[in-house]
Amino acid sequence: QVQLVESGGGLVQAGGSLRLSCAASGRTFSSYAMGWFRQAPGKEREFVATIRWSDGSTYYTDSAKGRFTISKDNTKSTVYLQMNSLKPEDTAVYLCVAGPRSGTLLTVANRYDYWGQGTQVTVSS
Repeated sequence: QVQLVESGGGLVQAGGSLRLSCAASGRTFSSYAMGWFRQAPGKEREFVATIRWSDGSTYYTDSAKGRFTISKDNTKSTVYLQMNSLKPEDTAVYLCVAGPRSGTLLTVANRYDYWGQGTQVTVSS
């Protein structure tokens, strides 16, 4: 059974930092892409960042570029999202995703096969 378990969310002041983790289990993700989406109350789910497991290629949404960094640890089957210079508009539930199996870096939610339960990030002004 595939599981993606997020951790690392919390409450932080504007300008602060958080590091989210996503531990993957249940299958081999070596050919997949993995990434992060977020969803704020009353808003649609939004792509944040993705990374290809095989070669570490990455892609970010414009609002994340220069502030967020996605990375992976092959030995731990874990993907990270380092978030710096956080803003109140970054407040959302952050969800870890895996897929597609081809490793293509995509920004569309319905192209991802597996989803975690999410971790809350709240940025106060």
